[in-house]
Amino acid sequence: MKRNLILFVFIAILFTAIGAYFGNQRVEAGTPPTTAVTELLATSLPDQHNQMQSLAQWKGKILLVNFWATWCTPCVQEMPELSALQLDGKIKNLQIIGIGIDSAANIQEFSTKLKISYPLYVAEATGSAQMRKFGDEAGGLPFSVLIGPNGQIKKTYLGRLKMDEVKHDLAAF
Repeated sequence: MKRNLILFVFIAILFTAIGAYFGNQRVEAGTPPTTAVTELLATSLPDQHNQMQSLAQWKGKILLVNFWATWCTPCVQEMPELSALQLDGKIKNLQIIGIGIDSAANIQEFSTKLKISYPLYVAEATGSAQMRKFGDEAGGLPFSVLIGPNGQIKKTYLGRLKMDEVKHDLAAF
């Protein structure tokens, strides 16, 4: 029993390290828009009010795409900071969007409890596939992607965002 527990802990740590490594890989600036970005912007998803929205409306903006779930504690903890960043207005042309890997009912209920200043979309299980296309092979949450206005992936973040790091990365724009 003890040997199984040690093996389980080792495997969990290994997968966490692999996910963190791939989640923090930078994509070289100046690269053309990726297939993942093109596919994301070609998608329509229901928002927290169950209204279908085209993500193409955000094309040409600096996007911080945050994949999250209502049951993910670090996801919920970073949302007030993301809301403040969106309202701050210091980064012109910035749009934060939240893509929920959760049910429409859960996201709708959640959005009535916590006021979020950026749009929330419901992706359910398809959001996990989209995260993998951006490099989150482990499927860890929260997972965020910084995309330049020309569709280039500037950086990915796995785990709870460190807002000082995000602000530093946004200052490049």
